[in-house]
Amino acid sequence: MTSANCGDNLSTEKHYPYSDSHRLRGTAMPESGHTWQKAFKGEPIEAAHVRLWVAGRVQHPDAPLIANELFVAVLSSGAAAVEMTLSTSGSRIRIIATGPHPLPLTSSHGPGWTIVSGLANLTGMSTDETGLWAQLGTNR
Repeated sequence: MTSANCGDNLSTEKHYPYSDSHRLRGTAMPESGHTWQKAFKGEPIEAAHVRLWVAGRVQHPDAPLIANELFVAVLSSGAAAVEMTLSTSGSRIRIIATGPHPLPLTSSHGPGWTIVSGLANLTGMSTDETGLWAQLGTNR
């Protein structure tokens, strides 16, 4: 570190270089994350289990509702099981619901999709058209 602009490179609280003190100050945004996956039976009662499963893993208040709507959309295609995937990376949360068969157009354009697209930063359908996803947090 050079002596030029030395104050710009230090935190004002502890005078540690920012590169080291961001962890101490709790402002780090790591890109590492976690992924959970679980298959739920293709039954309406499972929607409550999906909400609890998501709420137990991430703290975002909208995540359980979004997961519920994605689950119901895939369930409406007649899926015997719905695979739910929950991933975190930095400040982002991605929720994916996948079934065994291509989804009808109403899955990504029905009333539940209005809720999902209104609450999430990004939304979409998987390339094989068997799943739907939503991302919360920054859109980077």
